[in-house]
Amino acid sequence: MAILDFIKKQFVDIIEWTDDSRDTLSYRFPDEDKEIKNGAQLIVRESQVAQFIYLGQFGDSFGPGKYSLTTDNIPILTDLKGWKYGLESPFKADVYYVVTRLFTGNKWGTANPVMMRDSDFGVVRLRAYGTYDFRVVDVKKFLKEVAGTDDHFRLDEFNDTMRSRIVSIFTDALATAKIPALDVASRYGELGEALLPLINPAIGAKYGLEMTTFIVENVSVPAEVESAIDKRSSMAAVGNLNDYVKFQMAQGMEKGGDGGVGGLGAQMAVGMAMAQQMMNQPGGLMAQQTPGISTPSPAPTSSEGGQLMNPSQVAQMLGVAESDVLSILEAGDLKGKKIGTQWRVTRDAVNSYLRS
Repeated sequence: MAILDFIKKQFVDIIEWTDDSRDTLSYRFPDEDKEIKNGAQLIVRESQVAQFIYLGQFGDSFGPGKYSLTTDNIPILTDLKGWKYGLESPFKADVYYVVTRLFTGNKWGTANPVMMRDSDFGVVRLRAYGTYDFRVVDVKKFLKEVAGTDDHFRLDEFNDTMRSRIVSIFTDALATAKIPALDVASRYGELGEALLPLINPAIGAKYGLEMTTFIVENVSVPAEVESAIDKRSSMAAVGNLNDYVKFQMAQGMEKGGDGGVGGLGAQMAVGMAMAQQMMNQPGGLMAQQTPGISTPSPAPTSSEGGQLMNPSQVAQMLGVAESDVLSILEAGDLKGKKIGTQWRVTRDAVNSYLRS
């Protein structure tokens, strides 16, 4: 009886593996130095492939199902072992189970900013992250290039490799596509779909894998670029800067009763413009002026008439920001002269701008 028990312990009757984890990519069947006997049962469950390896060489592969190991269904192994008359004796071989189901929700991201040339902002640094789904499609290549002889190869052992590979392809693709940084955020879905045909040939040839879904969840830019984007958005919201400045002046007039300097300046400027319009109208104040009383005029400091002011003084007069004054000067909406690097504006030019 003891001899029979000893013999039973030396041979493998059933080869199977029940996957009770969600992160195992491959698993080597623990034969405990036992030999596989003729007629042993091989059980392969759904989403599994059993791969025989004999002395470092790939033997037969088996998909889902139940098999009785005989010469007929292990022809490659029979040839490798050199059985002249078929499977006559127990044999030693490694059996690897490879999981072929879809591994979903894997995260990727750039550990360091990716440099890219942008048409709007020049060279910018981008950070990106997202998720991807993949599966093993070439069992032999995966075992050879990735899992090796690891008896229990898990997903976390491969994440870093996959992440670096994806980031490398993502960087090259983003540079090739030349998508402006302002447009990347609105094209996440398109970007992910466009990258799949670039990623799959690379990971298929290298690791025997196929990526079914690649999702870009976020692409972020440095704070200074975000600030520039915000300013550009604000300008787009403002629309016509000329109308915006006048709107600010009107707002300043409404707040003039609060004693604000800007509001008071705006009221004075508009009042002057209105008075000048009334004087220029036929039968206006100039026509009704009492003879013998002359209207004193300030000594002009410009040949074009009117007192010369700098942008800061104009901004205070109009009740707007100095940057807005500089913008409308550069655009030519407000007439002025540039003396060296400094703008100078006459009061008549300001009045003319207010009447326009």
